[in-house]
Amino acid sequence: MKHNYLLLTFCLIGFNLLSAQNNKPVSKDSLEHLTEITTEYLTKYNYKDGIEHAYILLEHAENSGDNYYKFHAHNYLGIAYNELKDNPRAKSNYVKALKIAHSLENDTLLIYIYNNLGNIYSEEKGNEEKGIAYYNKVIGLADSLKVPEEKLIPTVNIAWTYMDEKKYSQAYPYLNESLKLLEGKENNNARSQLYMLLGKYHHKTNALDSAEYYFTQGLKLAEKDSLVLPASLICKDYAAMLFEKGEFEAAYKSLEKYDNYNAQLFEKDKLAQIEAANARFDVNEYRRNLEISKKEQAYQDELIAKSTEKILIMVVASLILIIILLILNKINQDRKKLIHQLKEKNNQLRDSRDNAERLSKLKTEFLSTVSHELRTPLYGVVGLASLLLDDKSLKKHESDLKSLKFSADYLLALINDVLQMNKMESNQVKLENIPFNIRELVLSIVNTFEFTRLQNKNKVHYHIDEKIPEDLIGDPVRLSQILMNLVGNAVKFTENGNVFISVKLQARVEDRSVVYFEVKDDGIGIPKSKQKVIFEEFSQLKSSNYNYQGTGLGLPIVKRLLELFDSQIHLKSKEGEGSLFCFSLSLKEDQSPTKKAGFAHEVYLDNLKEKQKILVVDDNRINQVVTRRILEKQNFECIVASNGVEAIEKASSENFDLILMDLNMPGINGMETTKRIRNFNKHVPVVALTAVEIEEVRNEIYASGMNDIIVKPYDVERFYQIIKRNLSAGVESISKN
Repeated sequence: MKHNYLLLTFCLIGFNLLSAQNNKPVSKDSLEHLTEITTEYLTKYNYKDGIEHAYILLEHAENSGDNYYKFHAHNYLGIAYNELKDNPRAKSNYVKALKIAHSLENDTLLIYIYNNLGNIYSEEKGNEEKGIAYYNKVIGLADSLKVPEEKLIPTVNIAWTYMDEKKYSQAYPYLNESLKLLEGKENNNARSQLYMLLGKYHHKTNALDSAEYYFTQGLKLAEKDSLVLPASLICKDYAAMLFEKGEFEAAYKSLEKYDNYNAQLFEKDKLAQIEAANARFDVNEYRRNLEISKKEQAYQDELIAKSTEKILIMVVASLILIIILLILNKINQDRKKLIHQLKEKNNQLRDSRDNAERLSKLKTEFLSTVSHELRTPLYGVVGLASLLLDDKSLKKHESDLKSLKFSADYLLALINDVLQMNKMESNQVKLENIPFNIRELVLSIVNTFEFTRLQNKNKVHYHIDEKIPEDLIGDPVRLSQILMNLVGNAVKFTENGNVFISVKLQARVEDRSVVYFEVKDDGIGIPKSKQKVIFEEFSQLKSSNYNYQGTGLGLPIVKRLLELFDSQIHLKSKEGEGSLFCFSLSLKEDQSPTKKAGFAHEVYLDNLKEKQKILVVDDNRINQVVTRRILEKQNFECIVASNGVEAIEKASSENFDLILMDLNMPGINGMETTKRIRNFNKHVPVVALTAVEIEEVRNEIYASGMNDIIVKPYDVERFYQIIKRNLSAGVESISKN
């Protein structure tokens, strides 16, 4: 219960005193008697009789033209409705009482009505400042009338309002002012509630000793005069403070007191609520009957004089109503039609979306199938070309073989570009974080374009900053794709010129290095008008120069891959003077000591006297020949199996140091074959051979029990590295077991 309880009690007592203090003589004893009875009923929570007598008082006051008692009637009605939580009626009566007080120019009446208005607004969320403004009006009138005792109620209520809003610093001055106003006065009701507010203030501002003093003193005053409400409020706040101090036993006792007082209040409130519910029903019934009787009389008078006008108004109103109904019906029909059209559009959009998703899925599946079907024969072409290039007896055909291998590599690059763009459009590309050597990566790229360099009679210059850490962590595959596209463009669009590759350390921040990459050439350059267009897909196809062919996907792929690295590609070029592409990457430094261990394994494998025995599982005869010859060049012993069933039989009957497993085979595929081999051999390394994009099947490959992946067609040096790494891991596994 809030501070309105204090104000209501004081107001009801004050109105009785007002009758004796007012300078106007009371000439109507019946009105004065009604005033006293209404006050008594409201003080005892008898709202039914209180409101009924207030209405009787109002009616007599209106009949006699006595505005003084009309003020009292409206003010009583406002108090009663406020307690019944009927705020609209309470405000209405308070406003009427305020107008009457202004018309009477009675400052004493204004003090009480301002208090009541402040009381109702201070309880409404968002209107607290309006309530405080009314309280300040009371204080101003009290100062002008030189009646300081009237300042106590609004001052306490302002403090209480600020306390409810948790504005403790704003409440404190009003609390101190209230203490001064109470000096020398025996008013335990007001003093106990003021002490409760001071105790609560000091509790919230952590002045616990002061809080305890005010709580205990306030409780003594409340218990002395059997003031249940102040005692209940003090016990509750005092218990909360004791609990925070860790005085649990004292807090428990205070809560027990609170429960006892609250039980008394509950019974009292319960009676009040029952009375309020009855009053709300009875008073409404009374008012309704009263208003009906008044309206009937008024209607009779008006019907005599204005019956024709009323009939006309009703006819006009009926016509307006009919028009409104017709308009609403039309709107409803239009709305139904629009809803139907919207449903049809939604269905069409849903069908279009499903069709687009289906086509996208079909495109992805088609590209995946084409990738495998094209890469499988390319594996044979690239592999055989590489083997023939190593054959000394075919030296006179070296130029033709290089052209053959270049054409195959070029076709593979085109396939990879199309697949890469498709994957990025489907948001399937994700960066990896694995260790790599940046010097080896750059040298590998330079060697890749050796044939194209010689064909265009170019010179390739590269510089790698020695300050760059030798080993970094990132995605070397995506970085290689970026540099391969940039260097490939530079070599392709430059003839009898130079290509410069520069890698510099820009900065080091903690365990990360910011590395700057630059690819520069002195070739044909790029016109200003096309420097933005070249980063769009298939822009090369729109070129009017057919000497330089390609899909036009290289630079769009570079741009999108760099976005995955949170970086951007920058271009400086002038037509006829060459081009410069540059970007920066933040890469983590690899500080794990893994190099020595890997070197030891390679030395161990190179020093093995016994041939390593490898099972090659592949259904394609050309691929079998290529793989076997590449392995035999490194002195490996090769056994070939054409399908999964044959591979299982050989793996169960012979011991192999490593198995190369093709994924796509008739009958049972490579992953199923590996699962069955793992049932009887847990340790032999199994490396997947696949022409499919590994991102699509990577998780399934490892889940089946395979140890590593080689993508067809592969780089021979990379192929040997993966073979040796897995042979080394197999030796370790066997030695541990």
